[in-house]
Amino acid sequence: MRKLLLIALTAISTQAIAQVTNDGKMKIFVDALMKKMTLDEKIGQLNLPGAGDITTGQASNSNIAGQIREGKVGGLFNIKSVEKIRDVQRVAVEQSRLKIPLIFGMDVIHGYQTVFPIPLGLSCTWDMQAIERSARIAAIEASADGINWTFSPMVDISRDPRWGRVSEGNGEDPFLASAIAKAMVQGYQGKDLGAANTIMSCVKHYALYGAAEAGRDYNTTDMSRMRMYNDYFPPYKAAVDAGVGSVMASFNEVDGIPATANKWLMTDVLRKQWGFKGFVVTDYTGINEMVDHGLGNLQTVSSLALKAGIDMDMVGEGFLTTLKKSLQEGKVTLAQIDAACRRILEAKYKLGLFADPYRYCNEQRSKTEIFTTAPRNEARKIAAESFVLLKNQANTLPIRKSGTIALIGPLADAKENMPGTWSVAADFSKAIPVLQGLKEVAGDKAKILYAKGSNLVADSTYEKNATMFGKTLHRDQRSNEEMLREALAVANQSDVIVAALGESSEMSGESSSRTELGIPDVQQQLLKELLKTGKPVVLVLFTGRPLTLEWEEKNVPAILNVWFGGSEAGYAVADVLFGDVNPSGKLTATFPRNVGQVPIYYAHKNTGRPLAEGKWFEKFRSNYLDVPNDPLYPFGFGLSYSQFTYSDIKLSAASFRPGQSITASVTLTNNSKVAGKEVVQLYIRDLVGSVTRPVKELKGFEKVELKAGESRTVSFTINAETLKFYNYDLKYVAEPGDFNVFIGGNSRDVKEASFKLQ
Repeated sequence: MRKLLLIALTAISTQAIAQVTNDGKMKIFVDALMKKMTLDEKIGQLNLPGAGDITTGQASNSNIAGQIREGKVGGLFNIKSVEKIRDVQRVAVEQSRLKIPLIFGMDVIHGYQTVFPIPLGLSCTWDMQAIERSARIAAIEASADGINWTFSPMVDISRDPRWGRVSEGNGEDPFLASAIAKAMVQGYQGKDLGAANTIMSCVKHYALYGAAEAGRDYNTTDMSRMRMYNDYFPPYKAAVDAGVGSVMASFNEVDGIPATANKWLMTDVLRKQWGFKGFVVTDYTGINEMVDHGLGNLQTVSSLALKAGIDMDMVGEGFLTTLKKSLQEGKVTLAQIDAACRRILEAKYKLGLFADPYRYCNEQRSKTEIFTTAPRNEARKIAAESFVLLKNQANTLPIRKSGTIALIGPLADAKENMPGTWSVAADFSKAIPVLQGLKEVAGDKAKILYAKGSNLVADSTYEKNATMFGKTLHRDQRSNEEMLREALAVANQSDVIVAALGESSEMSGESSSRTELGIPDVQQQLLKELLKTGKPVVLVLFTGRPLTLEWEEKNVPAILNVWFGGSEAGYAVADVLFGDVNPSGKLTATFPRNVGQVPIYYAHKNTGRPLAEGKWFEKFRSNYLDVPNDPLYPFGFGLSYSQFTYSDIKLSAASFRPGQSITASVTLTNNSKVAGKEVVQLYIRDLVGSVTRPVKELKGFEKVELKAGESRTVSFTINAETLKFYNYDLKYVAEPGDFNVFIGGNSRDVKEASFKLQ
């Protein structure tokens, strides 16, 4: 026994020694370099400008080249291609005094040129291996094109679909979002950040950005610290625990102080409580914007940011232009500047840039590892897995590869919109629209007819604002009536109608908040007219957020939510429509009945006057006069072409003590003739606490694939760690008492049992 213990300790010690040795080498290197640096060069490392209009072969003459030569730039972002990045890096390492390499960042959010579903769609796979693979492929492609740093993952919890950036996150639940944060960081950074095909991850937006008031981007956020720790902090901490290399500060304020100047947030929580060792970068002009927040002039807010724990200033040049003066006036210290500079240099060391500044500039990789067949096939597979079947009356889906299919709608042949928002490296000309996907997957077995049917919206200005960054829908100048007549003529020739409707890709994303969340006006009219034909209608819904679909739920036979599926979206849509892939996506954000229910989420608190289950309205209870409290589609919801049933829950014991555990099990059965996947979800309710607790909290999930007629037992382990939460004193505790456990296919339709923590 002693011998085994010594072997184990030796293995641990060897690993620890290796890490200490690497850290020691890095410290010696950075110490020596910083002794050579002037104050201006140290401050220069904290400056992150945008790349501007640098072109291949012109880097030495670009507007920013002079600053790079003078050591006043730490990195650049939004520049891509090996040729351009090599040219710029050459200026840094061959023409500056100390030859310090630059770090190159980009918004690689859900893929590089091979684009995966938008993050909200990715989260609906509930498949951590698939999500990690998507990030791994993105890292391989981006690093092959010169990029070594990505501003991803975005893990902001959001419970307000008016906020456009819900499309960039993982929905409303901290448990699921934490698992995704870990998977994404591991996918980007791999096991060795020094490998040339990994990139440094940057978790964002720290913190609470998804809780902006009124769902309006960049707006104020205010909440209790207990809510921060229990509901909004966990995904950021999960990314830190996974070893994320950098963190991006959010635009909003936290406790009345903008995050970019919030020392409690950036130093006390992030570094002291969570042990984060990397560097913190602002969001775009985040320091400058604190002037409008009312914290002072540029010099004042820049000093506040540095003292709070910000290391790198994106675009604003507040650090570059004011820190030297602030140091002279005693408003900041040299130790604070040195600490920020050290963190930037350490990141570059970990990326291997000091060993080889051109390690990401391999022309051969750029020619052979970007947008290749295998990653595109993976993107197609993952996209199909992200789609959520919301309704399927009378088995309208899947449709047959036969007869005549009418494909109608402004999103039917809109290749530029398929990659979705924040697909900055995508080649839109290579994206697969639904029309192409249906034709190629059906082949000569079915006839596909197409009509646009309507524009995105009636208002041309609104459409222009919702189709930016090359995402045009090629607005049709014909009248609504003329387009509708054409669509109905096509529909009347068909056996089934596929209506490709919803948002354009830029109707969600940054600065794309909406107060009305329905399918836009002219598309609604088109859909109603298509239903009047009496033909079966399948609504293929494009969206970057939960929409209000109460009318559609009542009237449309089948609804398939396809989010924005990425570069292979059209193929993936066809795969699911024709039944080549059985849909298995589950919602990670609650769909409201109308905007008046917002914010709406499953893990809400009870009130002192809760409405009785199954009731709509009762006077002097917490409810609405006009609609039920319940959402249209609950968190975790999603149908399949298979039919799954759950047995009652079996508990291994009725109670347990700290240090022990129990097992909760159900038997899942596929009662259909079609193989399929089901996401089995575990929820727990703490019935009595020292503070009020949510009515349900996700605490486990497993994606299970069953053949037709197959059954399988699915088990979850529950221990004291499962039951922990932050109490009023912000202590992480599991309180003894009674609990309910729920298992089912969504947060609403569950089996229930009870246990006790002694």
